Amino acid sequence: MSERRRANLWALGAIALWATLASLGVALSHVPPFLLTGLALIAGSVLTWRQWRQWRVSPAALALGVYGLFGFHFLLFVALRSAPPVQANLVNYLWPLFIVVLAPLLLPGLRLRTVHVVAAILGFCGAALAIVGGRTLSTAWAWGYAPAFGSALVWATFSLGSRRLAQTGQGFPTAALGLFGLVSGLLALVCHAALEPASPLTARDLVLIAVMGLGPLGGAFLLWDRALKSGDPRTIGVLSYLTPLASTLLLVLLTGRALTPWTGLAALLIVAAALLAMRADRAAAS
Repeated sequence: MSERRRANLWALGAIALWATLASLGVALSHVPPFLLTGLALIAGSVLTWRQWRQWRVSPAALALGVYGLFGFHFLLFVALRSAPPVQANLVNYLWPLFIVVLAPLLLPGLRLRTVHVVAAILGFCGAALAIVGGRTLSTAWAWGYAPAFGSALVWATFSLGSRRLAQTGQGFPTAALGLFGLVSGLLALVCHAALEPASPLTARDLVLIAVMGLGPLGGAFLLWDRALKSGDPRTIGVLSYLTPLASTLLLVLLTGRALTPWTGLAALLIVAAALLAMRADRAAAS
């Protein structure tokens, strides 16, 4: 198996774990968001505790890691509180498009190809349909769209920045993401103490938080890092649009809701975009 194909599989593994985040979030919707994120990130860091010796990273790597994990979640939660959640989530899902567009600017040796841009735009249209689902959106401006845009930019630049650091010899091992998650989780708990009311947790809450930490806020980051460091970020960016679609389908399955034509059209657009990007990836590798 080629290195690029293996990287795409790692990316798909991360996407599969991220697809569970919305369903877990619904089950834990009563838990304040910063408390939930802080505990889940700390739980996710447990995956690399046995590799703590690999947590010795440069200040630049630590800054990038906290910028990505904490900055992304902080801005996203601000956005969800300050703008209509559906629109804010839609703006946040500009990050795969940003990865495609910014990859040639941040990573030497890559150039912006038309096929990747077309695939990214198709993917964003599919993600928009999966998220909005035919609902009417408010046209009123909300200042919360700015942090939603910022969260998308943070995740894209963090993802590309980790590969750039590796190319310049200042990179960090994948296990160091445990350190980034631990520090980011502690910062999130500080935000909880300062901004949110205290909230008691049940045994069920703690189990679900552990699942969230080990999955979408832990294991997914490890797979994502491996994918970005060895694969084509333009293709991986397009594949990322499978996340909102898979998340929507899982919610439909768990809640017993009926599938809508909008979801079917979203699936067609996203799958077409993914196939287009992977075909370009194979052509570049041959």
